[in-house]
Amino acid sequence: MNTTVEVLGLTREAAWLPWAVQYFFLVGISAGAFFLSLPGLVWRNASWAGVSRRALLAALVCGLTAPVALLADLHQPGRFLNFYLHPNLQSWMAWGSFFIPLYVGGLLLYAWLCLRPQIARIGAQDGTGPRMAAVLRALAYGGHDNRAAIGAAAVIAALGAVLILVYTGMEVMAVQARPLWNTPLVPLLFAVTAFAGAVGLTGLFEALNGHRGAAPLLNRCLARSQWAVLALLALWWISGLTGVSSSAAEALDSMNGSLGWWLTGAWLAGTTSLALWLSIRRPQSLVFVSLLALHGAWLLRWIVFMGGQGLPKMGAAFRGYAFTVTPDSLLGIVGTAGLFLTVYIVLTSFLSWEEPAAA
Repeated sequence: MNTTVEVLGLTREAAWLPWAVQYFFLVGISAGAFFLSLPGLVWRNASWAGVSRRALLAALVCGLTAPVALLADLHQPGRFLNFYLHPNLQSWMAWGSFFIPLYVGGLLLYAWLCLRPQIARIGAQDGTGPRMAAVLRALAYGGHDNRAAIGAAAVIAALGAVLILVYTGMEVMAVQARPLWNTPLVPLLFAVTAFAGAVGLTGLFEALNGHRGAAPLLNRCLARSQWAVLALLALWWISGLTGVSSSAAEALDSMNGSLGWWLTGAWLAGTTSLALWLSIRRPQSLVFVSLLALHGAWLLRWIVFMGGQGLPKMGAAFRGYAFTVTPDSLLGIVGTAGLFLTVYIVLTSFLSWEEPAAA
């Protein structure tokens, strides 16, 4: 006697939790903000002097917060150490464990070389106590503005930043079991939205410091990034409709009949278009357009990670992610935001980010 079993739907709990979204969001913005710091701090372009300092602040705040979110997603330090004890060099995730220290170490060296003249001046101020002055003088290590050393450190950090942007996209694209992920457009979308988010965060820091004069410069950068995002989204959609990309076609087919997915896609395209329109038509705007850029960068990662895991691998059963008040969900997002704010307060309390790059 033969028995036929028809599988109507099979769902599983999400393996990658909101911690992963936070990590990919923050580390991408950090890498993008680092590149924004180069015109003023390395190439000494006067029009970028202040913007690049705030971009360096954005790179540091996000770069120091992101690895904590990654460790939380791994749930225990032993899993992270296992990447070094038993490296699997065929895995992009394993390569990432080497790229992260390279980038964060290069970024910290670069930031120290850029900021040590200011650290030396703080140590020489009359109101600084003798013990603190000694610590600051040692930390400044002479306080020289060494452009050659800054350039060398920038090369190291730039290599790390490029590798970060490559591995974070390739790590997702390599998962063939999920058609929404398995497309070469994912690394490009991650990189472009990371740059857009970096412009947005730098713009917010500019607004907080009262430097709205940099709005046209940042909006020009933001407009280019939003054009690129819309072009990539359109390319993915068209390649799926025409069948040129089998993974995109399969992903669109699995979304068929889901009003939630179409509304989400329309929201992403609409807010991206609004950010593009504002950056072109309202070049003096700063806060709202910056928030839209950050929103787009975060939403894309949420759609890819959490939405992608909710798409059925077989059958037609969707599994939407539901927030819970637990460390792996809503509390994790709040905790990451709290750590971000703490790092920002510490860095802005001890150092001034108002001075030009040559100071």
